[in-house]
Amino acid sequence: MGLTDTWLKANAGKPRDKLTEFADRDGLGVRITPKGKVVFQLRYRYDGQHSRADLGSYPALGLKAARAEAERLRGQLEQGHDPRIVRALAKQAVLRADSVEALFRTWYEAYCKKNKKGHHDVLRSFELHVFPRIGKLPANKVTLHEWLDLLEKQASVRPGIADRILTNAKQMLKWGVKRQMIPSNPLVEINAREDLQIKKVAGSRSLSQEEVIRVWRAIELSRITLKNKIFLKLCLIYGCRNGELRAAEKAHFDFKKKIWTIPPENHKLGKSSGKPLLRPITQHTQALIEETMQLSKDSVFVFTNSGSKDAMGTSAPLALPYNVMQWLRRHEKYEMEHWSIHDLRKTARTNFSTLTEPHVAEIMLGHRLPGTWRVYDHYDYLAEQAAALDAWVKRLQSWTSGQPVAAVSPQS
Repeated sequence: MGLTDTWLKANAGKPRDKLTEFADRDGLGVRITPKGKVVFQLRYRYDGQHSRADLGSYPALGLKAARAEAERLRGQLEQGHDPRIVRALAKQAVLRADSVEALFRTWYEAYCKKNKKGHHDVLRSFELHVFPRIGKLPANKVTLHEWLDLLEKQASVRPGIADRILTNAKQMLKWGVKRQMIPSNPLVEINAREDLQIKKVAGSRSLSQEEVIRVWRAIELSRITLKNKIFLKLCLIYGCRNGELRAAEKAHFDFKKKIWTIPPENHKLGKSSGKPLLRPITQHTQALIEETMQLSKDSVFVFTNSGSKDAMGTSAPLALPYNVMQWLRRHEKYEMEHWSIHDLRKTARTNFSTLTEPHVAEIMLGHRLPGTWRVYDHYDYLAEQAAALDAWVKRLQSWTSGQPVAAVSPQS
């Protein structure tokens, strides 16, 4: 007669004189110790030898679950696997399973840091929003439901952060699957727009003449540090990505040849092109750059963190627009529409369009020329860039000095 739940309940925890065993079916049975502990076991033959594998103790493991596990292991036995080895490997897999945080940090060091310029922001987002929720859970056990619960809550209040987490979590999980660290990627089919309702809208903020005048005045008169004042001015003049300035080393500036060289590792297209960006150094920008170099005498970098020789950090410039807007609000009672450092780049590009040819303006921003143009045209356009920069600086000077702005035609 097979085992029943009623019989198991009646015998569990009841002391007896000696260890006894009772059979169920298909090799499954129980072993009851003198203290009354009931242990499910599977008896089988492997490689001609009688063997036994313990499945678990009752009532933590119920009769139905024990029969299902016994059936699973018999299936493994039919395929030539020793059930004891199968269970031992499964236990080791659980013990060695990487947590979400451990998997992320392995991926971060091996891939993210080497391939993403904004890797610090990625790390910070996971530290703040992912690790506290699911960081300690085994990566191979976190379900799609758990990931979506985290992502949907972020998307409702911080869509940009949610999009960053989704993008990098998908890459991390894909990386882990390829290395057999986890069996699958639950986020593989998830899309930010369709599943999280995150709509990416290209920014259209470009500062007007009046706004540029007010921003420049706030830069000049506020208590922003001199280093940061120059940083804002150069971002507006060059229209460069702020990361290109933050990572700039003094050796990158050749004042004799009047060229600022941005190495491939310091600009967005460098990884794919393998080429540096070349920007002209004009009389006006040289004065600003040299002044900044004097502020960071002991560092190889032009712009440094306060009290440090290290390059200016990614978060350092983020508060500068807010500081400018606060000064305008306090001293001029002027409520300025929100803008970011990147909007200075758009402002410069908008004005470049009136000062030079479109392809020169695109080169000034470090953009690729279209199609076969970039394949065959290897001219650096440094002279044309310099002329446009001089014209742009003159326009800024006219605006900020209150003098009328002279009309400037695009270069032919």
